[in-house]
Amino acid sequence: MLLAGDVGGTKTYLGLFAPGPERPHPTLVREFATLAFQSLGDMVDTFLRGAGEPARDLQAASFGVAGPVADRVARMTNVPWPIAAEELAERFDIDETHLLNDLEAMAYAVPVLEPEELDVLQEGIAQPSGNAALIAAGTGLGEALLHNVDGRFIPSPSEGGHADFAARTPRELELVRELTRQYGRAQVEHVISGPGIGNLYHFTHTRPCAAVGQAKRSDLPALVTSNGLERRCPQCVEALTLFVEAYGAEAGNLALRTVATAGVYVGGGIAPQILPALRSGPFLDAFRGKEPLIDLLATIPVSVILNRQIGLLGAAVYANLLRLRQAPFRP
Repeated sequence: MLLAGDVGGTKTYLGLFAPGPERPHPTLVREFATLAFQSLGDMVDTFLRGAGEPARDLQAASFGVAGPVADRVARMTNVPWPIAAEELAERFDIDETHLLNDLEAMAYAVPVLEPEELDVLQEGIAQPSGNAALIAAGTGLGEALLHNVDGRFIPSPSEGGHADFAARTPRELELVRELTRQYGRAQVEHVISGPGIGNLYHFTHTRPCAAVGQAKRSDLPALVTSNGLERRCPQCVEALTLFVEAYGAEAGNLALRTVATAGVYVGGGIAPQILPALRSGPFLDAFRGKEPLIDLLATIPVSVILNRQIGLLGAAVYANLLRLRQAPFRP
């Protein structure tokens, strides 16, 4: 049996998976409030006690963590306790225990996704020998590279969400000035993320929108996107359009940086909620609109990932590679 986890600042998914040749099969998955525990070890202990007999024979464990991992230790921005692979391995007697960046974990799931778990925005012409890329907007913005090494994708994490936001239009230049005034610099994540939608709402509105009212900032992304999709408020429509165009442009930037001729995958919690906007044109126009490489970008497949537990699945895929001793970066 394999143990996998997707550890976020707010919630964590833990699961037991039956091994498989490529894609492990979930046998038990539970959701936990991350900050309800004093450590990941305590959470795992609670999970395994509730799992009973299936948890007795664990061959490998892998956890995707929302933050950078260094020397087998992860420190998350909004969680007060560190996560150490060595402590987990010793506590639960699982020699093959590994920590991954959350986008790196998601990337391990990409090669095993089924067609029904993807919504194709651009068919393109996939090159089997090419690289792929993953971009995912949610609470933050994550990016990962999938390097094609001898026909096998090897994911590599990045902190691309904290890179500088590149304005392409006069309106976006105004946005950069406002974000720079607020934050000192304009990061990609200040635009392409849930909080980024909140920033766009305040940028496009001189006074609160009647359809949003005095909503809490945490509720803004869902309210603004629904108002924009249903065209109830012109300023919310503009905010959503700015978001979609920026998302497409950054996905195109990532495609160029990685030469992602095998495909670009759009993950995270926001994309499945705004599929009509992503299909409408501005996303792909911004993705492709990069002379002199428009023709190249037009051939790159682009898909939205519909599987809501892709991070957990990816962690399980890596645990399966540990079991098979095929993981490219073993502890």
